[in-house]
Amino acid sequence: MKLNCLIVDDEPLAQDILESYVLGDSELQLLRKCSNALEAREALRNNDVDLIFLDIQMPEISGIDFLKSLENPPMVILTTAYPNYALDGFNLDAVDYLLKPIPDDRFKKAVQKAKDLHSMRNPSGQVSEEGEDHIFVKADQKLVKLRYDDIYYVEALADYVKIHTLDKRIITLQTMKKMEERLPSDRFIRVHRSFIVGIGKIKSVSGNKIELPQQQIPIGKNYKTGLYDYLYSNNILN
Repeated sequence: MKLNCLIVDDEPLAQDILESYVLGDSELQLLRKCSNALEAREALRNNDVDLIFLDIQMPEISGIDFLKSLENPPMVILTTAYPNYALDGFNLDAVDYLLKPIPDDRFKKAVQKAKDLHSMRNPSGQVSEEGEDHIFVKADQKLVKLRYDDIYYVEALADYVKIHTLDKRIITLQTMKKMEERLPSDRFIRVHRSFIVGIGKIKSVSGNKIELPQQQIPIGKNYKTGLYDYLYSNNILN
């Protein structure tokens, strides 16, 4: 999947340099070059933009003021000839801050940050994420294939989840809600705000505990009735 990009800069030479860098990356798609904030706003209305290369010092409306005016801005990499704007950029959650003249290696490093952030925010955008017998998750800068039969349980870990198999622990940036949606409901069930278990891995259920091989999982009070109803209706506990 390519990232759709805008270049917003009032200097033609700066536009050309950024354009050459963007065109040299097969994972970037240049939608338009804009000379000011008004043109950029129009481009955002008419296009699905993932990333803006935004110059800070522009006539009439600065890049900072333009960025502040956006309700749901795409990812932004700020560009400027003046280093004293770095704090403003990071306060606005810019992906990175590039100081002109921009070296090629520094451009690539900033773009890689944007790619990683985009993949984390949009895990379902990865190709072949789900299959009949497997799921792909991003971990350690790569997509890891996990067979459903190998997943024992999923554990919440702040903004991440930890996927437990017999011999591996895979940590990926994902909410439990999203993970629950991605896993097939006939194979996995949410039993606690912090746990999803593989139904086929359940050895026994007693009170507020589920016994899995080598592990006990708590049952949350808000999930207990739904769990028991599912297990009895599917003859799993009968």
